[in-house]
Amino acid sequence: MLDNKENIKTSISELGEFGLIEHLTKNFKLKNKTSVRGVGDDAAVISCSDEEQLVVTTDLLVEGVHFDLSFMPLKHLGYKAVMVNLSDVYAMNAEASQITVSIAVSNRFSVEDLEDLYKGIETASKIYDVDVIGGDTTSSKTGLLISITAIGRCKKEELVYRSGANENDLLVVSGDVGAAYLGMQILNRENQVFQVNPNAQPDLDSYTYLIERQLKPEARKDIPKLLRDLELTPTSMIDISDGLSSEIMHLCKQSNVGCNLYEDKIPLDPQVISTCEELNLDSTTIALSGGEDYELLFTIKAGDFDKIKGNPNLTVIGHMTDKNEGAHLITRGNTKIPLIARGWDAIQE
Repeated sequence: MLDNKENIKTSISELGEFGLIEHLTKNFKLKNKTSVRGVGDDAAVISCSDEEQLVVTTDLLVEGVHFDLSFMPLKHLGYKAVMVNLSDVYAMNAEASQITVSIAVSNRFSVEDLEDLYKGIETASKIYDVDVIGGDTTSSKTGLLISITAIGRCKKEELVYRSGANENDLLVVSGDVGAAYLGMQILNRENQVFQVNPNAQPDLDSYTYLIERQLKPEARKDIPKLLRDLELTPTSMIDISDGLSSEIMHLCKQSNVGCNLYEDKIPLDPQVISTCEELNLDSTTIALSGGEDYELLFTIKAGDFDKIKGNPNLTVIGHMTDKNEGAHLITRGNTKIPLIARGWDAIQE
């Protein structure tokens, strides 16, 4: 008789997106001398000369999982798809130079639809000074899929990984967080109203910043340049795509450290605060778990604090601790709460 255990299958959702990647790639070993860094960072790293290295990253966006075309214009989608990838390049402290674009499309889309999509891609490539150098196009039976690969370059000594943070390093974030998630909530709410009453006119004037952060995010190309101008190289860095808490946990795991994050230091836009009050949501929870902010989160040596002090683009939100202390949120009331990675997960049931 067969052992029933042999027939038991593991659900993908049990592992989640990052657990699945780790599980599937755990036996992959780098064999080529030019392969410097593989799976596990914002981008792979390939050696191309004694002074410079290439970074390569790719993301797949799937209709119904990553975007909803009922409120996402195709031109905005093309633009955002590029941003998602360029953000990963900048998270390596590198400069993006090329992208490839591959799409799978069903017959419900016209040539004009795809022209709109590619107008967004073209606009992004012009603004961010990257070349579109190739890709692939095929058919789909389920809707629209977009896969973009971004290539960048960085001097070997300036390259930054997730794994370089040390105890007592300061935790720094660019811009503000939480707005993109709230933008999605507002768009979903207005879409539901439209489904019930197609004649209803949405009033979005109070949410312009939130909606822009969701539909047309900007990758932080300026931050690596700013850091170079300040003569500052982070000890570790990651982009915020899956939520602040999730990204902090990635840095902690890869760098083998703990962290204290201070609630009162988390930068929030006034529209985030007012909209959370309106929707009866906790702004800290939104900031920790929202995702899609595409800001850069990084660590610096404590002695480098004076280089960023007072800079309006950067906020110190915590510091790294001994691994055994774990990762914690220090609340406004000075209560220490274990930090849990509750960021958005692309793996669906």
